[in-house]
Amino acid sequence: MKRNEIVIHPIAHIETDFPEKFGVPRQSGLIPSVSRIVMEEEYRVPEAFRGLDGYSHIWLLWQFSESARDTWSPTVRPPRLGGNVRKGVFATRSPFRPNNIGLSCVKLLSVEIDPVLGPVLFVKGADMMNGTPIIDIKPYHPGADSHPEADAGFTSENVDYRVHVNVPEELLGRIPEEKRATLIGALAEDPRPPYQRDPERVYGMSFLEYEVKFRVEEKELYVVGIEKRTT
Repeated sequence: MKRNEIVIHPIAHIETDFPEKFGVPRQSGLIPSVSRIVMEEEYRVPEAFRGLDGYSHIWLLWQFSESARDTWSPTVRPPRLGGNVRKGVFATRSPFRPNNIGLSCVKLLSVEIDPVLGPVLFVKGADMMNGTPIIDIKPYHPGADSHPEADAGFTSENVDYRVHVNVPEELLGRIPEEKRATLIGALAEDPRPPYQRDPERVYGMSFLEYEVKFRVEEKELYVVGIEKRTT
């Protein structure tokens, strides 16, 4: 190990409805998705979670495992600014950062003890793809962690990006009922790259075991197909 090098081992992984990066919410808390956090075997110790169920929200530190690079850039192009404006990497939440670490606040629904998996956390509002490594869990403290007066920087400049989702009942019926709100919420966030605005272009988003096809015209998103993936 090099001098001053820090080695971090994942303590858990999260199970979500999003098997691929495309379509994953860009921030936590945007959609009502319910996810499960499964601890690695070494950390399946109930005592380590004593008192956690007294909190309504927790912080998750996690790794952008699909965005890891050997190099880094001091500037990035935030998607919500159209992908053409550069901002300093430390002024953004871009996954392309020196240590590829993400930070998310999620609602803690329950801590359950599984006879095989040990403590399992059920959370709401995660913004990660399925299998993302979790490197730490911390309780959220509203007195210290909440600052309603805080300035939002350039993120306050572009907030009108949501779209209205149109899904034919026949297609929506293919999605399990308890997962439909999550799918519609993810689509309403307009997962397209901001620089792509062709109203005839059809996009494909993986959700659970399905491939969801859609196109967007102005502020209207139209789902044109939902099929089970073959691979």
